[in-house]
Amino acid sequence: MIAKFNHFDLILVEPTFDSNLTDLIIDLDYLRKKQLNGTTHPRVFFQLKHIFHLLESLGSARIEGNNTTLAEYIETKLEKQQTIPLSIQEIQNIENAMNFIEEHINSHPINKVFISEIHKMVVNGLLPPPDGEGDNTPGIYRKGNVGIGNSAHKPPEGIQVGEYMDELFNFIKNQDSQKYDLLKVAIAHHRFVWIHPFNNGNGRTVRLFTYAMLVKLGFNVNAGRILNPTAVFCNNRNNYYDFLSLADSGTREGILNWCEYVLKGLKNEIEKIDKLLNYDYLRDEILLPTIDYAIERQYITNAEAKILKIVIEKQVIQAADLKSIFPGKVDAEVSRQIRKLIDKNMLIPEKENGRKYVIRFDNNYLLRGIIKSLDDKGFLPIKERL
Repeated sequence: MIAKFNHFDLILVEPTFDSNLTDLIIDLDYLRKKQLNGTTHPRVFFQLKHIFHLLESLGSARIEGNNTTLAEYIETKLEKQQTIPLSIQEIQNIENAMNFIEEHINSHPINKVFISEIHKMVVNGLLPPPDGEGDNTPGIYRKGNVGIGNSAHKPPEGIQVGEYMDELFNFIKNQDSQKYDLLKVAIAHHRFVWIHPFNNGNGRTVRLFTYAMLVKLGFNVNAGRILNPTAVFCNNRNNYYDFLSLADSGTREGILNWCEYVLKGLKNEIEKIDKLLNYDYLRDEILLPTIDYAIERQYITNAEAKILKIVIEKQVIQAADLKSIFPGKVDAEVSRQIRKLIDKNMLIPEKENGRKYVIRFDNNYLLRGIIKSLDDKGFLPIKERL
């Protein structure tokens, strides 16, 4: 395969009114504006955000060839090791960058400075190729020429990168009609890959770049929903690269096919994750099976399981709700049992310093079961057994 550079102008390519892509744009615009108003308690729902950040980070790294398994990464998170392998560092870098985006995206434009900072975080502490997934010049556009493995597209020469990236940033910030927002996200993602602005880490950086654009548009948990955008790209790595190749042609048809692929995946992920707003579903399909899993593997005791099942049934509990499982015990003993679960990070106050509690599952006792339950119900982009 001989790679060739194929210049084409960066423009908005509009779908026809009766196309599937137009339907997707309309549906996603509705989902963007739909607020978080399900029956799941926000204190519970927001915990899931951190799990999906973890999954997005792992999935993005694995697209690039990182072979860390889900089980390995979960154990690393739970054990809180002081020294971690570079393969784990690569994934943690992506998590850190996602947190950085959420903290700063609403107060900073998506520009060269912002993307350079993201790239620095992506390659932080990693060895440069051929020994690792780092970069000798973090945050700095490449000066030389690069190739993309197994691609017929040859990125522009290093001397052209700055000009092409400036054009991309202007494309993003241009005040077009809102109906074009999602088209711009998809087109910008491809254009970034097409430019390949850094010596290494472009794939991880472009998925964070896309995450930043989507959060800025309102597709984030604080505005009303959890978003798992990396799942769009890593459910099927080959499809991702195939559709990118179609867009590399620069033809209207190729770019529209790429946009439809991105938006269809985005819609599927949002609709799937919106199920978690329905507490009946979350309770029966995710949380209660998690407790059973934890008992089966003796991560928790039967007494702890009884308390947690009451917490799950009621969503919010106070000490009086647990007296039925501690007959004859004084209030101080019930409070002591609650304190033990708080200390083990299995309960968390509904409000700071409050005396009502909800379940907490980002701990050594329940996280494995939560991940397994999510996997069993098709929420994970990475299919493997824990």
